[in-house]
Amino acid sequence: MTNYKLTIQYDGGRYKGWQRLGNGENTIQGKLEQVLSELEGEKVEIIGSSRTDAGVHALAQIANVKLNKNITESKISNYLNRYLPQDISVIEVIEVPDRFHARYHAKDKTYRYKIWNKVYPHPFMRKYSMHIETKLDVDKMIKAGQYFIGEHDFTAYSNAKSKKKTKVRSIHSMEIEENEGFIQIRVKGNGFLYNMVRKMVGTLIEVGLGHIDPDHIPDIIESKERNQTGRLADACGLYLEKIDV
Repeated sequence: MTNYKLTIQYDGGRYKGWQRLGNGENTIQGKLEQVLSELEGEKVEIIGSSRTDAGVHALAQIANVKLNKNITESKISNYLNRYLPQDISVIEVIEVPDRFHARYHAKDKTYRYKIWNKVYPHPFMRKYSMHIETKLDVDKMIKAGQYFIGEHDFTAYSNAKSKKKTKVRSIHSMEIEENEGFIQIRVKGNGFLYNMVRKMVGTLIEVGLGHIDPDHIPDIIESKERNQTGRLADACGLYLEKIDV
């Protein structure tokens, strides 16, 4: 049995997220396993580094799969890209040691969020960014973003359905840039709770609109109250950008 690491890109718009939910579900994991099982001739399981939510995209999701057949990396890549839907691409396949596990070996994850901040909608980016018509105060958003950096209990930024025993996570960096109508928020950390990035972005939007004071972010985190964070940003604007393994 050989272990392979896959780097995958996908448009998550029409999928119910990464994680397989049951028989016949429309998920990224399900689509990959279906094609890989056909290649292998028996049922296989693929493990992803990040369980992206429904509608979330990925520029470089990392996964691993173990196959019994002695198949070349190029054959696996070619087969997957031939039979997968066109909104899922496998950009690299590498043989790795048997002990490599995509989820357990993931050290840091980087997510990017795109906001289109113009009065008029962007017809070509409407499925890949969140449209905010009102002009956002980016300087205030940058100030607020710095309060997320460090190790915190992010219960306030978790989902009530989260089953994680600890809500403590470390955010290494938060970068916010504005360019030609787009506001891009890039956040890197050692892990993220369900909906955590979208809730952080939602808070930053409220800051940019003047509804939340930037200096109030530490109080929101400390409160551990989910109703203090404001809106949940749309899934379509979120991208899994990079995973360090």
